Amino acid sequence: MRKKQRRQVFENVVVIDAGAKGKTIGKAPDGRVIFLTNTVPGDVVDVMTTKKRKAYFEGVATHFHSLSDKRVEPECQHFGVCGGCKWQDMGYEHQLFYKQKEVENNLRRIGHLELPKVSPIIGSKKQYFYRNKMEFSFSDSRWLTLGEIQSDKEITDKNALGFHIPGMWDKILDIKKCHLQQDPSNAIRLETRNFAIENNLSFFNPRHQHGLLRTLMIRTTSTGEIMVMVQFFEDDTPKRDILLHHLQKKFPEITSLVYVINQKANDTIYDQEIICHAGRDHIFEEMEGLRFKINAKSFYQTNSEQAYELYKVTRDFAGLNGDELVYDLYTGTGTIAQFIAKNTKKVVGIESVPEAIADAKANAENNGITNAEFFVGDMKNIFNADFIQVNGTPDVLITDPPRDGMHKNVVQQILDISPKKVVYVSCNSATQARDLAMMAAFYTVTKVQPVDMFPQTHHVENVVLLERK
Repeated sequence: MRKKQRRQVFENVVVIDAGAKGKTIGKAPDGRVIFLTNTVPGDVVDVMTTKKRKAYFEGVATHFHSLSDKRVEPECQHFGVCGGCKWQDMGYEHQLFYKQKEVENNLRRIGHLELPKVSPIIGSKKQYFYRNKMEFSFSDSRWLTLGEIQSDKEITDKNALGFHIPGMWDKILDIKKCHLQQDPSNAIRLETRNFAIENNLSFFNPRHQHGLLRTLMIRTTSTGEIMVMVQFFEDDTPKRDILLHHLQKKFPEITSLVYVINQKANDTIYDQEIICHAGRDHIFEEMEGLRFKINAKSFYQTNSEQAYELYKVTRDFAGLNGDELVYDLYTGTGTIAQFIAKNTKKVVGIESVPEAIADAKANAENNGITNAEFFVGDMKNIFNADFIQVNGTPDVLITDPPRDGMHKNVVQQILDISPKKVVYVSCNSATQARDLAMMAAFYTVTKVQPVDMFPQTHHVENVVLLERK
């Protein structure tokens, strides 16, 4: 048996920095780093370790000797339990500072890149209520507070509609008010929860796989349209209809009311049939005169206003004059491709998700864009010499990969075709740095622009312009 590690306590630790994944950093007496989860840079704390590794500790602050001047009072009553907004206790200007610092550190330390002066991060005008999509889970065995557990009172209300407790797949925190999505998001969620309880509609039990109500998704757009999707586990028409009819009557502003019956072990919907109960099966978002059709399965940047800023940076970095052939790798539903199409001779978008490409083609047609083509396939397989021969060698290449970055074969293909410019949009500057290091012998980084899409969290987008040497 592995020997159980004894927890250690370090006193008067000064929190000196913010690190990856929203954690903060202190130093142990022996010089090893301590990664902390409940502090702000500038705090002075006593720490109890939770993990010990050769090069570092992980721990939590158990006593605060003094509080950082970077601290602010969190807006949300669920802060510290819900894991969604880990930086809510840090002033926004300090959040931006540490996000910018992380981008620069990753590009230099992981990528070993020579950088130009990095542009100041573009902050979000909205620091709360900025998301256009939220997903909530039902549970009949909600997360109980320590006070509830220790009390002698019998707990009968165990239903929850909210978020997973970090690291606990079967425990849901019942959310009273979420500060991430604009109204009527909270009203719809609370009404759904309360109506279900009043009418004895059963909440899902993820451990034993039973119950009627599984998840609730709410999408909003800048045009005022609203989509609500209820995911049911059990196929019970009378109970399903009573809830959907109530939501339709209570919230006539809902543009699209849809549902799915999902009896799989997991709650992903991408292989499930979406059924329209009322209104349209889609909503529309608009950006610079373009309209984008969004259905329940569509990917769209979850902060619409900051997505516009991100796309403007991308277009600016590309420096298009109307004569270029542009490739848009990992195009998703083709939003960037359509956003730049009027400035190009032609745009070629590639994406692995068939539904996303179907959306991209439909949106392009609806927007009257005739110089954009979209192709579906696994990037490392479809983006090859034959594809280039058929579709042409791009003058400019834009890539916006998932968090894992680009496959090494994709990077090599970019180097083989050697476009004059590469604009690399990333939601993970660590994997971006790794990919850029593989291109450093052939390309120079000439511009870097971080963009904050997700205030109150540690996540940050970054756009880099590479120009051929």
